[in-house]
Amino acid sequence: MLQRDTVELTDQQRLVRDSIRDICSDFDSAYWRDQDANGEYPQEFVDELAAGGWFGALLPEEYGGADMGTEEVVVMMEEIAASGGGFSAAQSVHGAIYNSVPIVEYGSEELKSDLLPAVASGETSIQAFGLTEPNAGSDSTSIETRAVRDGDDYVINGQKIWISRVDASDYLVLMARTTPKEDVEKRTRGLTMFLVDLEDAYDQGGLEIERIDKTASNFVHSYELFFEDLRVPASHVIGEKGEGFYQMLDGLNEERLVIAAECIGLGEAAIEAGVEYANQREVFDRKIGSNQAIQHPLAEAHAHVQAAKGMVYNAASVVDDEADSKSVGARANMAKFLAAKAAFEAADAAVQTHGGFGIAREYDVERYLREARLTRLVPITQELALNYIGENVLGLPRSY
Repeated sequence: MLQRDTVELTDQQRLVRDSIRDICSDFDSAYWRDQDANGEYPQEFVDELAAGGWFGALLPEEYGGADMGTEEVVVMMEEIAASGGGFSAAQSVHGAIYNSVPIVEYGSEELKSDLLPAVASGETSIQAFGLTEPNAGSDSTSIETRAVRDGDDYVINGQKIWISRVDASDYLVLMARTTPKEDVEKRTRGLTMFLVDLEDAYDQGGLEIERIDKTASNFVHSYELFFEDLRVPASHVIGEKGEGFYQMLDGLNEERLVIAAECIGLGEAAIEAGVEYANQREVFDRKIGSNQAIQHPLAEAHAHVQAAKGMVYNAASVVDDEADSKSVGARANMAKFLAAKAAFEAADAAVQTHGGFGIAREYDVERYLREARLTRLVPITQELALNYIGENVLGLPRSY
């Protein structure tokens, strides 16, 4: 195994690392290769994590959670990705951990007491978050899905796209406009966060979904969602009406660091696959790993992945206690940018090491490369991360 323990961990982080490694040892690369080839959600793996209470990693102990923080979750997600599952394996459970956080922070006590213990125990999942729309993209303030109050309910109409894990979730956290954009003083106002019971939505006939055919993360399915007169109880508003945008931003940087850790794990998996092949493959009566043209790209990629890892873990060690949101945002955006870039470099080097076999489905590196390309797009593009750094760190004029 590639030496990946290059950062100093706390006792709690080591406990998380060892526990997750033990779980992941039951799911080898062949398992993930088959899930990807067949486009099947890794339910067995997810059930194992759920049964272990990992969906409640960030939930308070009073609701049955583990009361962990960013420091521990970065370890968890890096390990899942590095085990051979890649970015998609981490993404298969990412929503289950993070989509409950807004309920903890802003939900009513009734909503929290009714729902969070079931999430912590793995009985219930909130895997899906509905934000992106065809005409809004990265401009979240321009979403057009509307929610109009009607008695004790809100009636929701609109469309979402690229919403993942809807097929593996009991609930959807949904962002909708309760006040039209033209009627608010600031475009960030008038957005409200809702909790949608998916089974109820289907029973009403108020929600239809269509799966999106894609080239990466084949076993973490993404959907287009269509809402038509969906009724959601007013009691399922999360937080304050009209304040959903700010509620969404709260915790975004912490989650971005965890995404960066998933990129690190993907990069480590790719390098390990490249090194293993380079030590086995013989051409001209010698291991190809003895050639500098093979060694140097892998070594350089490893150096970049570990450098990015250092930044991710350093940021994670302070982010939960850092009061300056711009400082946290700077760390999170730089970490995500560097981690995604390093992951792609690592996957590309691993494919090149495999030569023609680098694009063969029987090897994992072609999957890693597809996933690494995706990390440069989600949950924020590399360009938007640089925009943040340029404006908020370097003091340059706003560029968008």
